[in-house]
Amino acid sequence: MKTLYIIGGTMGVGKTTVCQQLKKDLPHSVFLDGDWCWDASPFQVNEETKTMVIDNICYMLNNFLHCSAYENIIFCWVMHKQSSIDSIIERLDVRNCIVRNISLITDEDSLRKRLISDVAKGKRMVDVIEKSIERIPMYDVLDTIKIDTSKKSVHMIVDEIKKL
Repeated sequence: MKTLYIIGGTMGVGKTTVCQQLKKDLPHSVFLDGDWCWDASPFQVNEETKTMVIDNICYMLNNFLHCSAYENIIFCWVMHKQSSIDSIIERLDVRNCIVRNISLITDEDSLRKRLISDVAKGKRMVDVIEKSIERIPMYDVLDTIKIDTSKKSVHMIVDEIKKL
């Protein structure tokens, strides 16, 4: 039986870092970051590009689900709306799969510190700070398992996910 980990969270909450470690810790794992399916310049958000990214994500996830080499498929993306999560899951072949739908959450202070550090390192633009903070409450209403990343190490968060 395969396990599909769908991990959402606002920008800067630690999705990619946690998923990279989870990939190392779980046997026969593969990781897809949704951002890799939409890495364009200029970055454009419209109906055509939104449809395209969901198509790309579902195509890749289904290929991973059908590949006998993988037991654990790890996917992360912002996914701040239930409709986004549902539109992905409904297009996946999860008949022989356990789906762990997770939202990484954090408090505003921890998120602000992480994002300010990322901006200082040139990893993010300053405008992401307020945009990300505004999305924090959106994760409370999602039908997901919530894991608080505030003041926790990556290994602590990964251990929580592995115990699900």
